[in-house]
Amino acid sequence: MKHQARKRFGQHFLSDGGIIDAIVREIDPRPGDPMVEIGPGLAALTQPLVERLGRLTVIELDRDLAVRLRKHPQLDVVESDVLKVDFTALAARMNAPKLRVVGNLPYNISSPILFHLLEHVDVVQDQHFMLQKEVIDRMVAAPATSDYGRLSVMLQWRYAMENVLFVPPASFDPPPRVDSAVVRMVPHAAPADVDEALLSQLVQVAFSQRRKMLRNTLGKWLEEKGFTGEIDLQRRAEEVPVEEYVALTQILSSRA
Repeated sequence: MKHQARKRFGQHFLSDGGIIDAIVREIDPRPGDPMVEIGPGLAALTQPLVERLGRLTVIELDRDLAVRLRKHPQLDVVESDVLKVDFTALAARMNAPKLRVVGNLPYNISSPILFHLLEHVDVVQDQHFMLQKEVIDRMVAAPATSDYGRLSVMLQWRYAMENVLFVPPASFDPPPRVDSAVVRMVPHAAPADVDEALLSQLVQVAFSQRRKMLRNTLGKWLEEKGFTGEIDLQRRAEEVPVEEYVALTQILSSRA
């Protein structure tokens, strides 16, 4: 029976063989790699992955699809909302120090998934995700560009990221109304030690009114924090590089 894509799950199933092959090449799965696929759907990407890996763990929310997937002898199925999955515990269950995570992420909750995985980054070797191209443009954006924002800073602090493949709407059934792309995310081996919650708060304040100078947003917030150090507030939030946001957070943490 043909599975009907469900809008509430944001389902768009990959159907272009050439694109699937290209994604698998970018992921480069090796036999025995401890890999987890988020949202396997109709297994278009799952099957070529498991053929190379030997075994694959998949996370699927749709009950009907989970039933189908359990019939595959080489798949371990976790039927759950990915936002409720403890990836650190999953790595321990798989007896894997580091996981390789892949998936065609539902576009309506892609950012929450990325931030959820950020909480488990210590058990991640790499991540390859298909997302809305517009989101990936923001993830990999450089300072002083219109795409650079909170998502850029929070992810670039922790990952080296690269847009590795463009995926047109016609590659899916049903076709989404947006262009897609594949991003590679590799955690930095030695990331700056920083209070993530404070960094998130600082960046959120800075970008709260991105057209205004920082003196009108971050400046007032820093005053309330008792900050008396040197920082150029005659800039907009998008002009400040990731390293500077991180350094400022470290200074604030040391004075707390």
